[in-house]
Amino acid sequence: MSGAVPDPMAGFDTTIHAPNRLRICALLDTAGEAEFSAVQRELGVSASVLSKHVTVLMDADYVEQRKAVRDTRQRVWLRLTRSGREAYAAHLAALRAIVGP
Repeated sequence: MSGAVPDPMAGFDTTIHAPNRLRICALLDTAGEAEFSAVQRELGVSASVLSKHVTVLMDADYVEQRKAVRDTRQRVWLRLTRSGREAYAAHLAALRAIVGP
């Protein structure tokens, strides 16, 4: 049937939906790019917990990292990829469809 309304639930993404991964995506969507340690502080998790969640998001091609030296130390910066931004926006639309206006 032409003109059918797409199912907003089609955007529900179990990769993003895990609470810490959802918070990572929300933070990176707002910030554009954030240093790993800043994301860690904001979420209040250990480096190993954050690393595991970031790895899942990177494996899905939702997050990319950039390494740079700052203050003589190597730093890791995180940002959403284009597909990550699109998946996050679709997931938010699905959540809004679940909870209603």
